[in-house]
Amino acid sequence: MGLSVWQIAIIAIVILVLFGRGRISEMMGDFGKGIKSFKQGMNDEDEAPAKQIGHEAKPADEGLTPDQVKQTTDTK
Repeated sequence: MGLSVWQIAIIAIVILVLFGRGRISEMMGDFGKGIKSFKQGMNDEDEAPAKQIGHEAKPADEGLTPDQVKQTTDTK
């Protein structure tokens, strides 16, 4: 079940009537800007060196009194 040339033409006319020529060209311009921005962001990411993430996690109970540690472990 394919679309014929007449069906495509009718769909295109309906879209033009609903949105208007100006609105469609505006949407396509925004779409083009989005793609350009996406490509630029991907290139910027490739040029920037990858950051090494160090694992310097602190224990959850650091600096707490023994009673406070007991309370935090009891509530979990």
